[in-house]
Amino acid sequence: MEYALAVIDIGMTNKKVAIYDDALRQIDAQYRGFEPLITGGLPCHDLEAMETWFIEELAAAARRFPIKAITVSTHGATFVCVGKNGKPVIPCVYYTYDPALAGGDEDFHRRFYERFGPAIELQARTGAPAFQAMINPAKGIFFVKERFPEDFKSVSSILPYPQYWGFRLTGKPGAESTYMGCHTYFWDQVDHCLSSVARDMGIAPLLPARLDKSWDILGTINADTAAKTGLASDVIVTMGIHDSNASLLPHFAKKGESGFTLNSTGTWCVMMNPVERYGFAGEELGKVVFFNISAFGSPVKTAVFLGGQEFETWSKILMDIHKRDDFPPYDEGLYRKMLREGDCFLLPELVAGSGQFPGSKPRIVEGGKTWAFEDIARTAAEGGADLPPCFGDYEQGFAVLRLSLVMQSLTALERTGIKPGAEIFTEGGFRKNEAYNRLLSAAFPDNRVCLTGIPEATALGAAMSAKMAITGKRLAELAGDFEVDYQDVEKSLIPEIFSYRKAWMQQAEQTKD
Repeated sequence: MEYALAVIDIGMTNKKVAIYDDALRQIDAQYRGFEPLITGGLPCHDLEAMETWFIEELAAAARRFPIKAITVSTHGATFVCVGKNGKPVIPCVYYTYDPALAGGDEDFHRRFYERFGPAIELQARTGAPAFQAMINPAKGIFFVKERFPEDFKSVSSILPYPQYWGFRLTGKPGAESTYMGCHTYFWDQVDHCLSSVARDMGIAPLLPARLDKSWDILGTINADTAAKTGLASDVIVTMGIHDSNASLLPHFAKKGESGFTLNSTGTWCVMMNPVERYGFAGEELGKVVFFNISAFGSPVKTAVFLGGQEFETWSKILMDIHKRDDFPPYDEGLYRKMLREGDCFLLPELVAGSGQFPGSKPRIVEGGKTWAFEDIARTAAEGGADLPPCFGDYEQGFAVLRLSLVMQSLTALERTGIKPGAEIFTEGGFRKNEAYNRLLSAAFPDNRVCLTGIPEATALGAAMSAKMAITGKRLAELAGDFEVDYQDVEKSLIPEIFSYRKAWMQQAEQTKD
């Protein structure tokens, strides 16, 4: 091994320091979770504790591996307000905190859009939909600017989350496309410059105005980092990358920069389609459809929904009702029967406004009768007989749940602009859900649907960017360094799925009170 690459991979739940060798093989990984730091009643990232742990792990790795580069991948929607001393001067509040709910500030979101422009106009211009809580980072900065007005006066830089950590390691600020372009409201994707929101909020001078590539070198580690870790002073730190975009890099290397859609499944199901040009269809505005910017600076049309959370929540109810904890296997006969009958539907959304059906109330409709999610959950917890008939049968209950996930995925994938012939790669938790994958494949008869087994795709993508920085190689030149097992999902002719989808969509669209 000529050299090693260190990846700091920061998720909302778990943080990781992973080491890759010069052939992009992961040779070590350490994991840790951090509880939120409660500051003034606000859940905040414990940046100091995280930094202490990252330095400790880098020091331990430096004693074992010839590290030549460090790169950082992080979850989205987080910026850090830094003072002249190079440290945060305002708490880094969790993006999941919603001032309109947890904080009792019912006018928060209304104030934001009244000041900075209607949500649909901002979406058309910046590519970002109107997320709840503070998943649009501009709302997060607006919030701390209001909550900590005196402290905000001492802010000298507002740094995207990956670049904050790069700044702590090097002392140099920066920005790159994948993070500034991930539903921030800070970047104008039409004119390719800081947005009107950044200007009208008065923070444009505090934000990095130039976007570099993820594999560009931010700098070498500073003297403090070198002293604490034992790393050589010439170890480079790359610009860093947004985690969802990092997971695209292995496929870009293997497949090129277009021609596929990545269906990344977990708590959030994220469908990402690299496209040629930026732009929404009229009916997409107001939906949770948006544009990321790839590591190449090109548009990635994206649609999301909380598929993993929906699956876990509804499946727990079924398990509680039936006192079971298994997942029923795929029974094509049962699914075709339910599709053919077309009178049993599980509708989203458990978290309002989180997916492709923002006005839909979570419920089950069966035989023309409706059961609200809240009533079903209460009956399951307290006992009672008033449950949808499909939930009286364990296998049918899971079938209607899985069908709902497929229906939501179809809409999300279509809204990314997927075309006939384009490949669909499913990663994450739903890879193990045979019913989901078989039905999804049947619903796309003209598209190859594959399961991809990339362990820790985000960390691998980040490591690839570090190797590019060290070697000067193009991404495609790294394709031979690793393997991706693209497992075809068997195609079945299930024409009933199309009539069922039409009926399901009619139910989902009956959302207005």
